[in-house]
Amino acid sequence: MNVEIMMQYVTYFLMAIGVLAFLVAAIVQVIKELPVLQRIQTSLVVLVVSLILCPIAVIIVCQYLNIVITWYYVFASFIAAFIVYLVATGGWERVTEIWRRTKYNKR
Repeated sequence: MNVEIMMQYVTYFLMAIGVLAFLVAAIVQVIKELPVLQRIQTSLVVLVVSLILCPIAVIIVCQYLNIVITWYYVFASFIAAFIVYLVATGGWERVTEIWRRTKYNKR
């Protein structure tokens, strides 16, 4: 795989994470004032919304691009949902801190 193509895919992935995190935050801001959801912690509502929205987004993109939906696309969307949850609740600072902790530093 070419490095240029790989960077393009990484850019698309980060863009999708940002758009999904924005959508999750906007949806949660609208629905968190419902009487049923007022007793539930906002962080849990964000997690549930991201776990619902990410697989739906993958299915919509696969249908739009005429790609056959396989099980690992749906599984990857659930993993991506946790990244969307982290970005929507703690912002990019938390994600970059996790990246810095796992990054190899030469001395």
